[in-house]
Amino acid sequence: MKKNNCYRYPKTVREAIDGKRHYVISDKEKLPSVTTILSATESPEKTAALARWREAKGEENATRIVDEAAARGTAMHKILEKYIDESGYLDLTNVGKDAHNMAIRIIEQGLCNITEYYGTECTLHYPGLYAGQTDLVGVHKEEDAIIDFKQTNKPKKREWIEDYCLQLAAYAMAHNFIYKTKITKGVIMMCSKDHYYQEFVVEGKEFQKYKHNFLRRVNEYYEQQT
Repeated sequence: MKKNNCYRYPKTVREAIDGKRHYVISDKEKLPSVTTILSATESPEKTAALARWREAKGEENATRIVDEAAARGTAMHKILEKYIDESGYLDLTNVGKDAHNMAIRIIEQGLCNITEYYGTECTLHYPGLYAGQTDLVGVHKEEDAIIDFKQTNKPKKREWIEDYCLQLAAYAMAHNFIYKTKITKGVIMMCSKDHYYQEFVVEGKEFQKYKHNFLRRVNEYYEQQT
């Protein structure tokens, strides 16, 4: 996998405003993150389902599960980032060892299809609307794509990852606007904690649908704010 430096991505600067993640684009512009927008506009059904899950697990146990998953995901992302830029990274903690094995699956079954990349941990923004950070922008099977890495406690069905698809669409629209590209493909490379790899590719008309759906969520978010 070779690095192509044709795009210059800005340094990431985040700030919490009213407890919600924003990206500092300039002295005058601080934009809500993609995940902040999705969280604020999630459906009542999804909110209720999460509440039922927390109640069934018990608040303390649910918090532990979420925290462990977040730590594992953070470690896995760092291992993958350092693998891509060839700087290398080793985490010998128990969490790090689990994350390393998950990262290996993504490298062997997912990143093997990336021939060239433009950047990792890329901060992207759509002026006046939103910002976010995608894990990788590169060439997947000869097509430019937005790529995100995900960890999961158990394998996912396609219908369970709608928000992940919306994230990819949001990042693609921002990249296309700022860098005048025409990215119409997103790839989710996911590994469960028992090392099962899944890959979800969103492209064509389906990708366009997610772009429109995300913009509706953006509109809903700003209507909430006013």
